[in-house]
Amino acid sequence: MEHSNKTVKVINQAGPTGFVYLVAYIGAAIYFVEHNADTVGGLVLGLLQAAVWPAYAVYHLLKLLLGA
Repeated sequence: MEHSNKTVKVINQAGPTGFVYLVAYIGAAIYFVEHNADTVGGLVLGLLQAAVWPAYAVYHLLKLLLGA
């Protein structure tokens, strides 16, 4: 049985972008939890809203631009 001494080099260059997304999520979580944290359900809702806040932003931006 022969063993191959091949190595694989994995380069992950998403570090800075991932950090920006993490900071944006934390900021959005703080914002949405502050506005919804009256109950445990509100806390969960705030965390879910923080995960999808870009969709809210795009929706309201398009609504503003299209005048609908």
